[in-house]
Order: sequence, then C-alpha cells, then structure tokens
Amino acid sequence: MNVLLNHTRIKGLCRKHIQHTLRLFSNVSRLKILFFGTDNFSLPSLKIIHKNLIDNGRVQTLEVVTSFKAAKNPVKQYSRSEGIPMHDWALFPKDINNTFDLGVVVSFGHLIPESLINSFNRGMLNVHASLLPKLRGAAPIVHAIANGDETTGISIMRIKPRQFDVGEILSQSIVHIERDTLMPQLHDRLAQIGASCLIGCIEDLETYYSKLIIQDDSQATYAPKIDQKFAEIRWAEAGAVRIYDLYRSLYGLRPVCTSFVGELVKIFKMSYDRGQSKTVREFVPGHMEYSKRTKQLLVRCCDGELLEILQLSVGGKKILTGQDFYNGFLSKVNPSERYFK
Repeated sequence: MNVLLNHTRIKGLCRKHIQHTLRLFSNVSRLKILFFGTDNFSLPSLKIIHKNLIDNGRVQTLEVVTSFKAAKNPVKQYSRSEGIPMHDWALFPKDINNTFDLGVVVSFGHLIPESLINSFNRGMLNVHASLLPKLRGAAPIVHAIANGDETTGISIMRIKPRQFDVGEILSQSIVHIERDTLMPQLHDRLAQIGASCLIGCIEDLETYYSKLIIQDDSQATYAPKIDQKFAEIRWAEAGAVRIYDLYRSLYGLRPVCTSFVGELVKIFKMSYDRGQSKTVREFVPGHMEYSKRTKQLLVRCCDGELLEILQLSVGGKKILTGQDFYNGFLSKVNPSERYFK
C-alpha cells in the first residue's frame, strides 16, 4: 500500500516538474501578479492564484494590495497567514514602473489610476459578478436578485482607465438563479465560479487576449451601490414577488424596512408561499393579519398576495417573532390601523 502511495506521489511530482520544464522552454512566460481585493468575494480568486503559484503554474510571483483599515478583511488575514507580501492601498504608489506583469482586481471598490494600470505590461483583469454589459457597478448580485432575474453570471474583463466595468471581455460564465436563492448563496457561488474562470484566463492569457469581445454600451444596465432607501418596502406599489425578491437580494447585508405607527420596522426574515393567498375584495396594501391557530403574521401586498413575516424588530429593539410582534404591538392597536406604511 505504501509503495503505491509513494508511486502516486512521485508521478504527481514528476508531472509538475515536466510542466514546469516545458513552460521554461516555451514562449509562454510566467507572470508576476499583483492582486487587488478586500472581501469574501475576493478570497477564492486570491486562493486559486496562490495555489497556481505553489504548484509552479503560470504564476511566478504574487503580492497583494488591500485595505489595512478593515479589521475583518479576509484577504489581509489569508495573505498574512500564507506569507504573501502585502501593501496598504492608502500608502501604495500609483506607478510601480513595470514591477509586475499582470494586475488582478476582484471586488476592490476603488478606481485604479491610469498610471497604475499602465504599469502592468500585460494589463489588468477584473472579475465582475454579472454578464457585462448588464449590471455594471458596485452591487450586481443584489440588483440581479432584486430585479427578479433568472440568470446572471461572471465576466472576466480587461480594465480600462477612468471608468468601471467597460473593458473588453475575455470570458463569461452563465449562472442560473433559483427562485428562493438568497444573496449570500449566490454571492458564494459566483465567487467560486469567478475564481475558476479567472485562473483559466491567466493560464492561457494569450489566447483569451486574441479573442477579446468589446462590450455593447447600448445594452448596458447598472447596479449602483445600495443605500437605505433601496431597502424600503413600498407596499402600495410592489407586489409580493417584488418585495420578496428585494428581501432575498439584501438578506445577510441589511434588513428590508418599513414603519408601523410611526416606528421604524426592520424585517429580517420572511417567506412567500406562491399562490396560497386567499382572494379578498377590499384591502389596504401593507395590512397585517395574524392567525392565532397557525401563529402566522401575514401582510397583504398591493397585488393581494400575502407574505409571512418571521422575524422583525421595532424601533431598533430586539428581534421578535411574528407571535411576539402580535402580542407586544399588533394586538394593542385597532384592526383598521394594523398595517405597515
């Protein structure tokens, strides 16, 4: 058994040695990479580039630029634990004089200066979580779910100066969005797929560069940063599906919000049982109904459909169940006033 294991290890080592030797004698040069990233979406891409370096792949050297301010920066933590050289973006020079061949940007959040882009003789790549030119901007995953999109994807693009997400496309991968997918689930899936697409482009950069696709600006849509107003529920304007999609898009990022008798209400968990709402002739959008038998807190949307509210808070206080909310708040007001605004 040990002989077989040793033989397997030797074969693996020999294969890596042969690949490394062939690369040295081919016209394909290895790459000195500078990675820019800050968060959990960045991390899988950093890890796969680092693995390529360890395995003597296309990557020759790797260094990281990130923010040193963020206390829970996973890119910083991983780089430190693995001994990858790091630089603080706040202090990083904006012209590095061809020290690196290729720049890689994944969920970095800062516009890279033209002088720095021009410092890379093989350019800069970006992993973007949409099928560009659709959903250019800072929050493509959130907007894809909030829009009710059935598909999204990953784009590997070449960065251009002065604008976000407008460069030529090297590679794209389509991802289906299931109806009840929550934002963190799609985020993590896209991060892994993005890492896989990225390393494929790095390993065969010359081929991908020879087949670049220019984005059609006329087809562009946008996914700007999320603010508090985005999270507000408009009961009189939005049906159940749209409100549920908004909730799914922000889950784990921030709660959707509304108000009740002048108090801010944050909704942390809701569910939507499609097609199960009873038809009513007259109703006020946002009106709440509580079933003592099933202990369900239900709210009526403008299309007459019902959403179940499972967890919420009132006035910034502790998180309540639907039953807690009924006992502490809803039961104490007149039935005609039992609605969210």
